[in-house]
Amino acid sequence: MNENAGVSSSKIKFCDLRCEFAEFPSETALDGSGTCRTFMALYCKKLNKYVTKNAPCEAEYGARRPTTSF
Repeated sequence: MNENAGVSSSKIKFCDLRCEFAEFPSETALDGSGTCRTFMALYCKKLNKYVTKNAPCEAEYGARRPTTSF
């Protein structure tokens, strides 16, 4: 695995709601904070899983952290 998670440019694509594949997490999926929208993950439709919000795009650069069991 690369030390920089495959990032080779300063023009990094981040996981946020500007991505066409990103969705709000379901209200019951994570920590119950769906009503105030303070959450740490987004659902990625491209990867069909929850990913860390504001992290480098997992679909483009690969996963950098251990995953959860859901």
